[in-house]
Amino acid sequence: MPGLVENAKYDVVSGFILFLIALPLCLGIALASGAPPIAGIISGIIAGTLANLLSGSYVTINGPAAGMIVIVLGAVTELGFAGALAVGVVAGGIQIVLGFAKAGKLTGFFPLSVIHGMLAGIGLIIMSGQIHVALGRENPREHGFGILTSIPDSFANLVPATALVGLAAVLVMVFWPMLGAVAKVVPAPLVAVLVGTGIALANGAGPRLSLGEGGLLAGFTAPDFSGLLSGPAVKWIVLYVFVASLESLLTAEAVDKLDPWQRRANMNKELIGKGAGNLVSSAIGGLPMIAEVVRSKANILNGARTRWSNFFHGIFLGLFVLAVPGLLELIPLAALAGILLVIGFKLAHPNDFRHMLHIGKVDFALMLITAFTVLLTDLLIGVATGIVLGMIWAVVKGTSVGNLFKPAITVTEQGEQTTFELRKALGFHNFIPLRSKLDALPPGRTVTLDFTGVHYVDPTVMERLHDFEHAYTADGGTVVRVGDDRLTAASHHEFATRTAPKTPAQA
Repeated sequence: MPGLVENAKYDVVSGFILFLIALPLCLGIALASGAPPIAGIISGIIAGTLANLLSGSYVTINGPAAGMIVIVLGAVTELGFAGALAVGVVAGGIQIVLGFAKAGKLTGFFPLSVIHGMLAGIGLIIMSGQIHVALGRENPREHGFGILTSIPDSFANLVPATALVGLAAVLVMVFWPMLGAVAKVVPAPLVAVLVGTGIALANGAGPRLSLGEGGLLAGFTAPDFSGLLSGPAVKWIVLYVFVASLESLLTAEAVDKLDPWQRRANMNKELIGKGAGNLVSSAIGGLPMIAEVVRSKANILNGARTRWSNFFHGIFLGLFVLAVPGLLELIPLAALAGILLVIGFKLAHPNDFRHMLHIGKVDFALMLITAFTVLLTDLLIGVATGIVLGMIWAVVKGTSVGNLFKPAITVTEQGEQTTFELRKALGFHNFIPLRSKLDALPPGRTVTLDFTGVHYVDPTVMERLHDFEHAYTADGGTVVRVGDDRLTAASHHEFATRTAPKTPAQA
């Protein structure tokens, strides 16, 4: 067990603080997903222990997360909770297979504007559902424009005592982090629950959390595989695998940039670890899990050194729920809804849209269209719409059909130098072959990226190449760009689309 003893004084402390963050989130995410509250706790325990020890990252924190609420809720609504568990088991198995098939690089296919749009759409759905609970009304779980048109009725018929709890939780989530050092030790979600519970005990607001008879030990539920071959089940399996894998890999990439020791996650092992965690969690009644970026950042800021902080956070979760389940049943649902309202807002934060607008108007439009298509139709339709529109735009900018999925690359090696002669168009749609070649480079070489023959580079490729340069340089290599000065940027942002007049040779 490398790193356990020598780093225990750091990892135990961080693990305990993460437990304080995760406890209310596990409960709230489970309820918002249409699952029993204890399902979130089961997922948190498995995520911190089994999934963590099998994963390929170092300080990334796993657990149930807001990004999966829409997926799980949809599966539970169509298949029932036991049917959704069966979907999770199969999805976990597929993730394991993808990990062994070295599919960790597949995130390169999806345009970042569409990914941000997908997450924003999920955030909008979370907010539009949890606002009802925060006001003391039931979530009507509407679809289409009904998601938005049902909100005024809940405001008109709010329950004052319960709405006060929801409002207090929102205010704590917004203002408590501004306290600095205190907020790092006592996290905002915990304070929101404590304040909300105090108000509810004083004014009698309800409803309250119910773990059911027997608490954690009675919460284990077996999956129902009888409907697994139905159309809805297949759809949710695809969405489980897609969203859970994509979010986990993107989070691992983001956390790598924050790791003080500049360690790099093994993305294929990351898929295997999350797959094993999802398979086991779903098999015993838990929610699916992903790598979660906010808790991972908190883990680093609290001084964690190794993956054992994640392990301790899972152990603390299990011990607390076994020891004092009665305390959890004092928590008003409106407090958990208030927490999720703020989390949903952060997923769809206006700054994210503003950031995309700075990159380029087309990318802003792709993000906006994806977000609202996800909100008003379906997550799969929303993401597919964004990807198709992105490819249509690439063709409009001169990408040939033959170049759409196959990049024009010539690789030459001379001594310790490797040159990538890039030609024609480079976009999210044809980036994976280039990424595979870059990932296969041995460390310590001088790598030249020659853009002389390129007429189009999209923002996803610009950012991915920037990340490659940063990582490869950190490992002792050198990356040089030539010919990119002839490309014109669509905006002042470093990841803006680059274009140049297309020559006959680039056709």
